[in-house]
Amino acid sequence: MEYTALSQGEVQRMLAGLGLSSESALFECIPEELRLKRELELPAGLDEESLRRKLKAPVAASGFAGGGFYRHHIPAVVDALSSRQEFYTAYTPYQPEISQGTLQAIFEFQSMLSDLTGMDACNASMYDGATALAEAALLAVRRKKVGRVVVTRATNPAWRRVLKTYLQHTEGVELIEAPFDSATGRTDLEKLAGLLDSKTALFVQQPNYFGVVEDMAAVAEQAKQAAFFGITVNEAVSLGLLEKPGSFGPDVVVGEAQSFGNPVAAGGPLLGFFCASSENLRHMPGRLVGETTDATGRRAFCLTLATREQHIRREKATSNICSNQGLCALRAAIYLSAMGPRGLRATAVQCASGARHLQALMKSKGLQPLFSAPVFNEFVIRADAAQLEKLRSSGLLPGVTISPDYPELADALLVTVTELNTPEECECLLKNL
Repeated sequence: MEYTALSQGEVQRMLAGLGLSSESALFECIPEELRLKRELELPAGLDEESLRRKLKAPVAASGFAGGGFYRHHIPAVVDALSSRQEFYTAYTPYQPEISQGTLQAIFEFQSMLSDLTGMDACNASMYDGATALAEAALLAVRRKKVGRVVVTRATNPAWRRVLKTYLQHTEGVELIEAPFDSATGRTDLEKLAGLLDSKTALFVQQPNYFGVVEDMAAVAEQAKQAAFFGITVNEAVSLGLLEKPGSFGPDVVVGEAQSFGNPVAAGGPLLGFFCASSENLRHMPGRLVGETTDATGRRAFCLTLATREQHIRREKATSNICSNQGLCALRAAIYLSAMGPRGLRATAVQCASGARHLQALMKSKGLQPLFSAPVFNEFVIRADAAQLEKLRSSGLLPGVTISPDYPELADALLVTVTELNTPEECECLLKNL
């Protein structure tokens, strides 16, 4: 593609229209001493593909950062279909039954998330995992009249802060953080038991923020003491490998599905999901698309439930969630359809085996993980400021420093491995540590 500049004739006609004699007259308002007196020092021109590679290089810089935002391969079909003008909006239409394609896409998203989590129903998406957790806590307060919400301290810190914001103005509700075991990184079940009773809602993350896989069977046994049990999911790809959360008998399974076909882009956009058991179906926030038949008996889709304040009386609404993440949910549906069960499992296995391989390499160099329990695709090591600076100067994003959120874990670095991390990147990480 060539860039065709203005011809001299065109320039002169434009200047004449402005009543000026030369181009320099355009800049007379700028003081002489501030004007550049030389040619700009620009590199040679590039063809389109070379320019694309150059611009993408800093964005696609290799790294091991995760902590709730994950780089995964996105099949080209996701961009191709989600960018079609029929779909390219985050809105569920205000006359939704007119947009059968949009409703079917959301229905497929709900169906696939319900299958992955092992729950009865999934809504048409939330803002992000943090708001999904907070809305789940509010559901527990409404349904079970709980006076205490217990969340494990190994839950994503940003999610816990959002939960605190939601609950601090909810009268009569106390938020308590259950400690984790400093040796394993798992929830301390002995201490958890002392926090649960018939007026308590419990939320546990799987895998937790440290990447550690919780003993959910043991947690579920403890949860029988509570009035309400929720499982949160920080890394949705884990659903392709770990046992379905629904098999542990939770009331809700909520989490973040950004990993399904949505890129990491300056902290967003994200995609919260909210799955629930059938008894909590009518108390879920947001919207639910259902399958029905039209007047002629053909298969059709409609908004079965819309318990938000824009649709019903405010005092009857379960949530004020407004524009949902419809476009992100569409991308997730396309991604899951393209990957299929085997493809998603293969990706999850790659992530888990990559993390174990990097852990083994680090152990051979004398670098021990902080926690002994099995992990999915993230683990915690110690790295001081000098090591982190060395890694950054090598062009590598080393991971997420978690010590600010966990002061007791000095120099703690959360390292994440996905299928996009190459052996060369792992070697570079080890070399600079």
